[in-house]
This record gives sequence, structure tokens and C-alpha cells, in this order.
Amino acid sequence: MEGFERRKTVVIVGGGIAGAQLANSIEQIADVILIDPKEYFEIPWANLRSRVEPAFAERSVINHKEYLKYGKVIVSNAVDVTDQAVVTAEGRRVPYDYLVIATGHPYTTIRGRRDRLDKFQEDNQKIICSSSIMIVGGGATGVELAGEIAVDFPDKKLTLVHRGPRLLPFIGHKASSKALEWLKSKNVKVLLEQSIDVESISEFDREFQTSAGEIVRADSYFLCVGKPIGSAWLRDSILKEYLDRSGRLMVDENFRVGGLSNIFAIGDITDIPELKQGLTAQRHAMILAKNLKMLVKGVMGCKLVRYKPSQPQAWISLGRRDAVVQFSFLTVSGFVPGMFRSRDLFIGRMRKSLGLE
Repeated sequence: MEGFERRKTVVIVGGGIAGAQLANSIEQIADVILIDPKEYFEIPWANLRSRVEPAFAERSVINHKEYLKYGKVIVSNAVDVTDQAVVTAEGRRVPYDYLVIATGHPYTTIRGRRDRLDKFQEDNQKIICSSSIMIVGGGATGVELAGEIAVDFPDKKLTLVHRGPRLLPFIGHKASSKALEWLKSKNVKVLLEQSIDVESISEFDREFQTSAGEIVRADSYFLCVGKPIGSAWLRDSILKEYLDRSGRLMVDENFRVGGLSNIFAIGDITDIPELKQGLTAQRHAMILAKNLKMLVKGVMGCKLVRYKPSQPQAWISLGRRDAVVQFSFLTVSGFVPGMFRSRDLFIGRMRKSLGLE
């Protein structure tokens, strides 16, 4: 039809914090296609609370279609990208005008929301039926899970094994020490500078030997070790030259990959030197949304918003009431920061940002 201008197509690969937020923000001004191996978006920092209280996941695990009213969802893995399309595992080619890669750290392979909720029920029963539990990994996930179990199930014997010299190595020593003190006050045994060979253990084991030779007896265990960057599918693609040694995509101040005009990356997969966390991924999404709105509308001479790396800031929940918060100039712990994060874990705020109650 004469005078009709086709809407631009924005393909977003990855339905985590960054991808979901971006898709929701631009779906009314572009044809948005979200490619994700899951049917749902999960607020990742809530999944630890969901293990001790499965009903909590009802608000933190959200079908993509619930917050995407106009966008299209393709439930599949992306396996390749060309200069014109994304290729899915089924061989489907998905053309784009603009491409955004937000594959971050894949943390679950469960496809459906109902199955994900059932997994939380399964983990909860695992905790209930165990008198002793081992947690492997002393990063944010391991520390927060230990805190959730210690508060909700104070009768459980908890052991946390961490290979590093201190917990939470990505934040300062003071915050790390406060988290350690809190865990010890809840009778959590913390073994530092020791590791577990996770490749050699099974769900049927009840005794585990650390790298230092210490024996940990536990009825069950949870692995809370780092997940790989979700960029393996790009290693043989046109973007392979823009992957750094860690597998992250090199982006400029406008999130453009390698300076390419129509391919962007946001969230944990970027090489931006800052703490990789949910609030940061949200900032990425909101700034790129502003830029894409100008680009898809064809605003002549538009000046794109530049992203400046976030100042160091970290929130670590310690059970339902306490938290450790590190700002660039201050570390605070206890009940006061817990009032802001630990009770609701910012779930209400996240849902509101997606237009949900």
C-alpha cells in the first residue's frame, strides 16, 4: 500500500532480566520477536527463596506472554546468527532489522513454567527431608541459599564449602566478613579454601571429601557454582571475532557489538567492566530501549544515550530480615537494608516494571 511503512523488526535473543525488560519496553513501537529456550521469564534472585517457600515462585516465574502483549515469542535455542537473521535449533531463520543479544548466564534448562514450579517443590522436599545439607559455592547464590535455609529451617545442619579465601569475592572484604559472621551466628559451618569435585559426586552420596581431605556428611547438597557465559552459540558465527577471552561480547558505550550499526548486546554477556547483577541488566535494557526507539523511528541526527558503567553496588540477602549492602563508599548490614530487599526481594518492583501487579 502506498505510503505504508513497514515497522522495524527487533529480535531479542535471551529472555532473562535484560531481554525481558527490553522486549516489554519497545514492543509498542517495533515488531519484537523474543527467542528464548524457556516459555517464561524468571526473576533469578528469587529462586533461592522459592526453594524454601515454593509459593513465592508464583510471582517470580512469569510466562513471557503475560508481560508481552504485542511481541512474538519463539521458544527455542538460537544456534547461529548471520548479518540478516538468527537461526534457531530447528533451522528456522528469523530475520531482523535490529538484533539484541542478551543470553547472559543460562541457569535452567526447564522449558515450561509449570515444570519450573514443580522443581521448586522438589527442592523444598529435598530440604525438608534432609537433616544435614551441603552447599558448594560461596558466591552470592551459595551465601543467600544458606541464609534462606538457616532462617526457615534452623534445625538443619548446614555446611558451606568455598574454594576461595573469603565469601563473596566480587565485593569488598568488609561486606564479605559481615556475611561470614552472620552465617556463623546461624550455626552454618563454613569451609574456606576448600573445594568439592562436583564431577565425581552423585545424589546418592552421603559423605563428601574436600580438597583438604575433610569429610562432610550431608543428606543432600546444592551446587551454587558459577554458570558459563551463554555465548557458545556465537563461536562460529559472524560475531566470533567480537568475543573476548572470557566469552563476553565486546560492546561500545551504546551497547553496539564491535561497532556494528544494528547488532547490540546487553546484560551479563557484555564485556563492560562492572558487577554483573540484575539491577545493572535493567539499566542496560532501559538505556538501549531509549536508543532503539530513536533508531526505529528514524530520528534524523539522533544522539544516542551513552552508557556509563555502574558504580560498585551489591545487595546480598541473608534470610528474610537481614541483608548486606555494599555501596562504593559504605557497607551496611543487618535489619535496615533487609527491610528494603530481603522481605520482598524487589519482586513487586520488578513486576511493576513489566506492567504487572
